[in-house]
Amino acid sequence: MRRKHKILFIIMIIVCMTGFAIAQSNVENTRMVPVNFAVLAKQAKPGVVNIQTEKVIKGGGRVYKHFFGQPFGGRQNPFDEFFAPFLNQMPRNRKESSLGSGFIISDDGYIVTNNHVIKDADQIKVILHDKTEYEATIIGTDPMTDLALIKIKAKDLTPLKFGSSSKTEVGSWVVAIGSPFGLEQTVTAGIVSAKGRILGSGPYDDFIQTDASINPGNSGGPLLNLDGDVIGINTAIIPSGQGLGFAIPSDLATGVIDQLTKQKTVSRGWMGVAIQNVTEDLAKYYGIKETKGVYVAKVYEGDPADKAGIKVGDVIFSINEKKIDSSRDLTLTIGSSSVGETVNVTLIRDGKEKMLKVKLGKRPEQDPETREAMNGYDSFGFRLKQIDSDIARKLGYPENIKGLVVMDIEHDSLAAKTRVHQGDLLLEVNRQKIDNIDEYQQSLDKIKKGGMVQLLFKRGDSHVFGVSFEKP
Repeated sequence: MRRKHKILFIIMIIVCMTGFAIAQSNVENTRMVPVNFAVLAKQAKPGVVNIQTEKVIKGGGRVYKHFFGQPFGGRQNPFDEFFAPFLNQMPRNRKESSLGSGFIISDDGYIVTNNHVIKDADQIKVILHDKTEYEATIIGTDPMTDLALIKIKAKDLTPLKFGSSSKTEVGSWVVAIGSPFGLEQTVTAGIVSAKGRILGSGPYDDFIQTDASINPGNSGGPLLNLDGDVIGINTAIIPSGQGLGFAIPSDLATGVIDQLTKQKTVSRGWMGVAIQNVTEDLAKYYGIKETKGVYVAKVYEGDPADKAGIKVGDVIFSINEKKIDSSRDLTLTIGSSSVGETVNVTLIRDGKEKMLKVKLGKRPEQDPETREAMNGYDSFGFRLKQIDSDIARKLGYPENIKGLVVMDIEHDSLAAKTRVHQGDLLLEVNRQKIDNIDEYQQSLDKIKKGGMVQLLFKRGDSHVFGVSFEKP
């Protein structure tokens, strides 16, 4: 009898354990199955808007740029082939309409979208979920991250809130809401396929990849987690593949949007170095155990890194105790830091570890390489570049020499009729020393049309000569 009771007791335990396991499995399965998409969509839709823009296009050219026409400040768009079937020649002085999406972040009308959605627009119309229409004004834009903040005059709106993209894991369910091809309030779902994607669109590439369907017109709309929080701003697609959409992570966007709200522009921290990833050869040469960190290939004179004592050949592997494993890590870390902030930079120099304090400056609007060189020829036919130690060594000048080196001379120009050659060094304009492009331009601006311009050049170790022009 006891044995029978014992067997029954064991059976009851097994049944209970099995029931618990099944129940637990059902709970887990319930979590995995996206049964709450309908509820999420209903809650989020009032916070998503359709954006229509109009701008006057002067002159002929190819159009249909409304989705990713020229994002990221006008740089080459890696996705242009998607639009090839739609491109066509249009008459002069035409009106071009475009479509996009956005989402409300405050009850009084602040709206986030992509910069390329509203770039150069003469008129911006925002359509809410209930078909109410408003004219919008631009508060601020940031071409480097392709973000924009606009505002409508409205009250008691339903804003969406930002979540943490860093806490969002690969494989997590996400929902995209927007207006693909002008079809308003379209909801698509998928998962986070990858994080930290680099598309070559700009220095702050850090995209979330998702297979939630994103198409032209979704641009600027929110990518939501299952709590309804915005963890990304839908921005780009790869046209040659399916299920490849990309969103700006919320952790990057919130800092940008906060600055645009307060000051209408974005200021980023700047060290003033040209860097590259540490290769195995560099690691071996500098005695580094792992191929991590960034190699300082150039330090821009007068910039924060130069003032702090950072030198060419240093290997930076930590900023404020945060590991720096790649050039991208350093760019994102410094770019997200405040102007004027002092950061602790840990580096290796001559096999020894050092820590330097760098007070960050403001990132220049132009890349330093562009800043030091002319984009084209000047009015005389010279193309000039600020000399640096590398160029000086190659041309046989002292490494600390100042001036502008002649990179090229335009054919049939005034400069071509002089004895100036490529590699000659411009030292003075009208007896004033010239160290950089800005000083050169400023000196020329002071001279009236038809006035005499005397340029002093150096060639080699000792040959110095002058040439004269009438300013065109």
